[in-house]
Amino acid sequence: MKTSFRRALKAAATTAATAALIATGAAAANAHVTVNPDDTGANGFSHLTFNMPNESATAKVNKLEVKLPTDTPFTSVSVKPVEGWTAQVVTTTLPKPVTVAGATVTKAPTEVVWTANDAAHEIGQNQYQAFSLSVGRLPAAGTKVTLPAVQTYTDGTVVNWDQKATDGQAEPEHPAPSFTTTAADDAAAPSASASASASAPAPADAAPASETTDATGAWGLGLGIVGAVLGAAALALVLAGRRRAAK
Repeated sequence: MKTSFRRALKAAATTAATAALIATGAAAANAHVTVNPDDTGANGFSHLTFNMPNESATAKVNKLEVKLPTDTPFTSVSVKPVEGWTAQVVTTTLPKPVTVAGATVTKAPTEVVWTANDAAHEIGQNQYQAFSLSVGRLPAAGTKVTLPAVQTYTDGTVVNWDQKATDGQAEPEHPAPSFTTTAADDAAAPSASASASASAPAPADAAPASETTDATGAWGLGLGIVGAVLGAAALALVLAGRRRAAK
């Protein structure tokens, strides 16, 4: 009976996962060039993933250029290798010196360029490619980091994703990838002593061992009942099929 219940749970989980993958693929195929940071905490480091779909019905994509900020520059930029693509980090002199983490910065990475090595690795119709960077340090909380991108197709078409979105306005046709920084991770986290005090329950609140055992037993009984119901339903379907076959 438990086996039947586990199989039912596994089937439900598989169906949900498949639906999620289909939805994700559809969204990626129809979306613009976007950026997804795994951390937005100020003063920290983050992995930025740029998703670039092919939106042409006739050409492939063979190049992506991403502009990095110069007013709040990243002093560290690392590229995650992508098979069949060459990445170049361009470092230039900033328009004006900037102070980052107490140091004056005059030069910084200002652009990253990915280029397909050959036709076999170009992005075709109904396809997309993810490109990732590790960057830091992120600027102060509440800063909107805008990363304009340029997408090049094999037929010579160039699409500039550089339009700024305005709050309360409809999204522009070619919005620039962007995100907004949040409070520093260490500022949001409570102190270790405070966390320990909050998480440690008072002795009087501790549940007796017998209560824990009873709860576990009740859960096991519940699983057994559900399994029995599923088994009965399956048996009923089998018997109904045999009766129809006999007729």
